[in-house]
Amino acid sequence: MSAPRNSAPSCRQSHLMKNLQNEHDEPIVVQNDEIISLFFDARAVQSSMYRHDPYGLALGYTRTMMGFLLFQPEPRRISMIGLGGGSLAKYCYRYLPGATIAVVEINPQVIALRDHFHVPRDDERFKVICANGAHYVAEPPGHRPDVILVDAHTTQGIPAELTSKKFYIACHRRLSNEGMLVINLITDEPDFHSYLRTLRTVFGRALTLAPSEDSISNVTVFAWKGSDEILSLPAMSDRASTLQSSQSVNLHAAVQRIEYGKKFDWRRYD
Repeated sequence: MSAPRNSAPSCRQSHLMKNLQNEHDEPIVVQNDEIISLFFDARAVQSSMYRHDPYGLALGYTRTMMGFLLFQPEPRRISMIGLGGGSLAKYCYRYLPGATIAVVEINPQVIALRDHFHVPRDDERFKVICANGAHYVAEPPGHRPDVILVDAHTTQGIPAELTSKKFYIACHRRLSNEGMLVINLITDEPDFHSYLRTLRTVFGRALTLAPSEDSISNVTVFAWKGSDEILSLPAMSDRASTLQSSQSVNLHAAVQRIEYGKKFDWRRYD
């Protein structure tokens, strides 16, 4: 579940939500003729789906997170922490047919809404698991994913368990040898810089940031195992061109955001 701060609902949605108060992360579905959205309260949308394109990525930060394809163009296994409206899960299921996908969601009420958001039924390559994501990655791995996507915000922000050094170490250990961790973070959270410092401790120089599309406060973190080297701009551009015909997201836009993120000064976290 995600919480992009600047992804404002439409005027009709805002009218419906005006008096929303929700302190217990009970999911609320708000919809109009064009879009269906998931909220926990009126402050931020958790997920949105276009009625005319249920498998599309309506929120910009999700499109930026799919930039992991520039590093892992053919993932065999993907693990996700946080289902929300299933945007990333559905996209990967549709556009990465060679991947097996496991989605971990702690809130059974969110899982109960999967049909509202056209989340696929469980099958041989897709499953939704009701569990604690931090516990899931810490378990002895039955498999080692090539990608772990973390998009798990509540009304109080990202849970502390999912920002701890213990959690990041568990993710690093669980990933395949050249696997990638992708995290949606909110820059105006009080502990944002603490999260980056901890990631730096665990992944060293093998990480980078990308400002998220259509958001002034969401940032995508890409952290990986293997070489500290990050792909050059020409290499990323070539890979984006190769992949673009099989994807509906604009991977060239992700290239530019990742390239911009290379300018981030990590020295303050050394």
